[in-house]
This record gives sequence, structure tokens and C-alpha cells, in this order.
Amino acid sequence: MTGRNQTIISEFLLLGLPTEPEHQGLFYTLLLAVYVTTVLGNLLIMFLIRVDPHLHTPMYFFLSNLSFSDLCFSSVTVPKLLQDMQSQDPSISYAGCLTQMYFFLFFADLESFLLVAMAYDRYVAICFPLHYTAIMSPRLCLSLLVLSWVLTTFHAMLHTLLMARLHFCEDNVIAHFFCDMSALLKLSCSDTRVNELVIFITGGLILVIPFLLIITSYARIVSSTLKVPSARGIRKAFSTCGSHLTVVSLFYGTVIGLYLCPSANNSTVKETVMAMMYTVVTPMLNPFIYSLRNRDMKGALGRVFYKKKTPFSL
Repeated sequence: MTGRNQTIISEFLLLGLPTEPEHQGLFYTLLLAVYVTTVLGNLLIMFLIRVDPHLHTPMYFFLSNLSFSDLCFSSVTVPKLLQDMQSQDPSISYAGCLTQMYFFLFFADLESFLLVAMAYDRYVAICFPLHYTAIMSPRLCLSLLVLSWVLTTFHAMLHTLLMARLHFCEDNVIAHFFCDMSALLKLSCSDTRVNELVIFITGGLILVIPFLLIITSYARIVSSTLKVPSARGIRKAFSTCGSHLTVVSLFYGTVIGLYLCPSANNSTVKETVMAMMYTVVTPMLNPFIYSLRNRDMKGALGRVFYKKKTPFSL
């Protein structure tokens, strides 16, 4: 290590998406459309939950925060990627890279905890319907939200500080479209064993344990539903949980596969595609999954537009 040139790196170069130059315009247009859809869709969900009193329930309290998290999570990486594709200047400062990494981890962790809170909410609603209001009190909902923010702040700050202590030598080209933690570790000329150990330990706490809690919640829901074999009850339970399980599968499947179960055979293209799934695709799909498959959201949308049209129809 001492023989290597440890010149201070002031900026990094992001390789971006592994696309051919002639396809760059097509991917830029597609990515811009996806990002605009993500922003408008999540803003619409937050607006409807805010203005419709019928949606002032624990489930939609967590859903509005999930929409906020998705909006910010996508905004951490996509605007910079679009800028790089348009300007052909893929550079990002050292401080900017660490800042992007911090907020990327923060909103990714926040989404993980919010999915757990939503799973617990559905578990209580279906398994203990008579005690739902008492258990899911406003105080508990706010406490779960505050706890999520505190834990995500600590986790993101921990990894950012550990990354800041590393040295980066001659190579400053990041083989990714954002400042991914694993890609940065590959560039470092310092000993990264502490970082890798912390990633493994905290990854289990932040990803695996929440994932197992979600699976346990839905296993209990299925078990409780099957004890009372009512076609209507089963249909209602799976309709309520189906959208949530879709989001959980997309998010945890790609994140765990990419960070906790990495393969030596993973190419840069494969890792980029997997990262696109949970950073770009999932935040866009969430509004469609939760609104198009949800009767309450459809009803709120109708009520809001009906109120706006009523004065003109009189």
C-alpha cells in the first residue's frame, strides 16, 4: 500500500448506464419519463391522503411517508444521471459523492422500515380488527415513524463516516451511475475490511430482519384468514396485502441479492440493471400498485375531482 500513489482525489467520474452511444437519446427520454411519472405519482398520493379525511388512517399515514421516501430516493440518483447523459460530464465532487451516498442509504433504509410498519399495520387490521384502533394509535404511528428516521440517520451516517476515512488513489472512475457504496470500496487503496464487516452486520439488521418481520406478519395474516374459511374474507385479505407484497418482493429481492448475496459472476451490466430496479423502477411502480389496486385511493381521487367540478356544474 505504501508504494502506491495516494494522490488526494477531488472528484469521481461516473460511468453511467452501459448503453451504446446511438441509444443514449432513447434511454434519456425513457428515464426522464419514468422520473416524471415517479414524481407526479407520489405527489398525487401524498396530496390525496392530505386532503381526504377518509384516508386519515394509520395505513395511509405510513403510505404517505412511503411516497415521500420514494420521491426522495429516486431524486437522489436520477436527476444526476439525467444531467450526466445530457451534458456528457459525468464528474461528481468527492463531497458530492459522499453526500449522495448518505442520502441514498438514508432513504433506502427509511423505505425498509416503513414497509415493516405497513406490514404490522395490516397484521393488526386483519388479525385483531376489534382492537385495531386501540393498538394503532396516533402515538404509536408517530413513534414508529420517529424511530425509523433515527435509525436510518444513524445507519447512513455510520457508513458515510467510515467511507470518509478511506484513501482513494489513482483510479477515480466509478463503474456505476451513482456513488454506490460497494463500487467506492473497490476503488479505495485503503484496508476496507472494517467497512465490509459493518456492511454485513448492519445489512442483516436493516434488511434481513425487517424482511423476516414482514414475511412473518403476512404468514400470520394468511394463517388467521384460513382459520375462518370465508371466500369474501380471503379475497379481502389477499387484495389488501397483494400490493404490499409486490413492493416488498421488488425492493428486498434486488437489494439483498445485490449487497448481501453478491456473486463473483455478477457483471457491471447485471449490477446496474439490479440497481435500476430498486432505485428507479420500484419508486415509479409504487403509486400505480397502491392506487390502481386500492378502492380507497380510487374513491379519494373521485371525491377530489368531483369537488373541483361541482361549482362549474351548478
